[in-house]
Amino acid sequence: MAPPALKRSDAIQEVLAQACARNELVILVTSYLRFESFFVALEGGELQVAATMSREDASFGLRGAELKLRFPMGLGFMEAPVKLLGLGLHEGRRTLRLTIPKVLQENDHRNEYRVDRVGRIVVTYGTPRGELLQAALVDLNTRGARIHAQRDLSSTTMQVGSILILSIPLAEDLQIEARGEIRHMGPRIIGLEFTPKLPDAVETPLSRWVFQRREEDQERLALRRERSLLGDRKLKAGEAATGILLVSGDEDLEETLRAVLAPVQPLTRIPLSAQALKDALGSAPPLAIFHMSGTGLDERRRTKALVELASGKAPVLLLGTQMDGAVLFELAGDWKAASAMVWNPARGPFLQRLAQGIIRRQSQGGEGPLVPPEP
Repeated sequence: MAPPALKRSDAIQEVLAQACARNELVILVTSYLRFESFFVALEGGELQVAATMSREDASFGLRGAELKLRFPMGLGFMEAPVKLLGLGLHEGRRTLRLTIPKVLQENDHRNEYRVDRVGRIVVTYGTPRGELLQAALVDLNTRGARIHAQRDLSSTTMQVGSILILSIPLAEDLQIEARGEIRHMGPRIIGLEFTPKLPDAVETPLSRWVFQRREEDQERLALRRERSLLGDRKLKAGEAATGILLVSGDEDLEETLRAVLAPVQPLTRIPLSAQALKDALGSAPPLAIFHMSGTGLDERRRTKALVELASGKAPVLLLGTQMDGAVLFELAGDWKAASAMVWNPARGPFLQRLAQGIIRRQSQGGEGPLVPPEP
């Protein structure tokens, strides 16, 4: 059964207006990149969110055909495809101007998603007999929680259906004071449902907290899956992988990129040679970066031939220096590269994220569209 969706224009406008009114958290996602932002305004037939990245990163990374936004709303996680219209300014704040979605998809139910990475949180609870006891928080969602008592539980003092008074210090700015009905019990585990449901003043920030933890869990699982799949590729190759491969004759660029990409993967540079590339591809590199310093006919032909050798063996990123981004992106499209970008040292953090995103996407078996370059 497909998850529920909002399709009526007035209903979508109402949801987005509410999100803007409270400057709700929003995640902007492409095939390779993820940015955190927040809603700013809904006006003039456009949706505006805060520009939390540089102009170059926004122009470069968010113009893809697969741009989506995700945000918490009520008891659901809303998701919708959007397009970047450009940069804007609202009451002195830099913004991104987005199309208003035609459909808002509820891609999950928060009451079904439990956060179990809660850290060490001590819950204080009061029993029907008036005892004040402490327990460790096990997991939590907007409907209830599970706690682990410090001693074995007695069915004479508590049983299913009993009401406990709960105090859960979840964060400095998020304290939950609630009544919880016992829904199930073990020797020391108590499963509780908030009864009555939490007031909006608590449920809204808790919903946001759960949404953020869910996003972090997805990121963590993606990284774990990526490492596992890359490990399998290494084993199949019969030798250790080289890490990210740089095909370039520029030693200075190698040193710069080695430092920039160190948090992602080690970097190995090879010369612009077909044989050197064939040898390097045998080690199953997770990404091949092809450096272009111009668009002359000879360089185009040489780079195209090398890119064709790498096709199907590693995702390709074209990295240009001192050249027009639109031309570079056109070449990347013709050569079926994963992405392209014009390099300058200020773009180091963006290159890290782009490389990580391409590697992750490839490890999950997806190719995805090109990420357009900056204008």
